[in-house]
Amino acid sequence: MYQIKESFDRATLIKIGKGSLIAGGGAVITYILQAISAQDFGTMTPIVVMICSIAINATREYFQGE
Repeated sequence: MYQIKESFDRATLIKIGKGSLIAGGGAVITYILQAISAQDFGTMTPIVVMICSIAINATREYFQGE
C-alpha cells in the first residue's frame, strides 16, 4: 500500500491510527503502573511513557509477519 504525497489517503490514515494507538497505549500502561503501585513518576513521567510506547511497538512488531 503506497502513500500519496500531500494527502490523507488510506495508507496515511492507517499509519496515523497505528501511531496514535502506540502513543495512547504507552499512556495507558503508565496509568496502570501508577495505579497499581501508587507510584508517582514525577519528572520521569515522559521517559516512562516513552519506554512503554517503545515496548508496545516492539511487541506489535514481534507478532507481525507470516
